[in-house]
Amino acid sequence: MSTNTRPSKVNESDLKERVVAINRVAKVVKGGRRFSFSAIVVVGDGNGVVGYGLGKANEVTDAIAKGIDDAKKNLIQVPMLKHTVPHEMEGKFSGGFVLIKPAAPGTGVLAGGPMRAVLESAGIKDVLAKSKGSSNPHNVIKATIDALLKMRAPHQVAFQRSVKLEKVFNG
Repeated sequence: MSTNTRPSKVNESDLKERVVAINRVAKVVKGGRRFSFSAIVVVGDGNGVVGYGLGKANEVTDAIAKGIDDAKKNLIQVPMLKHTVPHEMEGKFSGGFVLIKPAAPGTGVLAGGPMRAVLESAGIKDVLAKSKGSSNPHNVIKATIDALLKMRAPHQVAFQRSVKLEKVFNG
């Protein structure tokens, strides 16, 4: 079973939220147009825990608050190695397709929009990332989370292969 499911203990006061996108939706009714808002929010503690959520409401602030609550219910643990990802990985969701690669220290987060929010909230400081396919923030965020969920920590790989940790890196 994968170890990067729901994190065991996360202090909710440590979580920082980032609003990725706010969308205004109009519903035409008898008296005119009725507007509502949807907000995509990413939360993370900057130490390997990240989650995303969607909130919908008639006011922007309410939509963001609902998004934060939803994101706190969908937290995942991300394996990290020296402030980067352990290995290259591709993630896919619907039309969204992302590629995430480890980077040398000092590179920074080279990623666009929604992907940057997810990676920075997770606490990843050096990474190369490319979004291919759909640029819809919903799909890009879910594809990034998919890629991070498929990541495996080096010690986990060593245990599964029954080899020493050095052998994982040096072949």
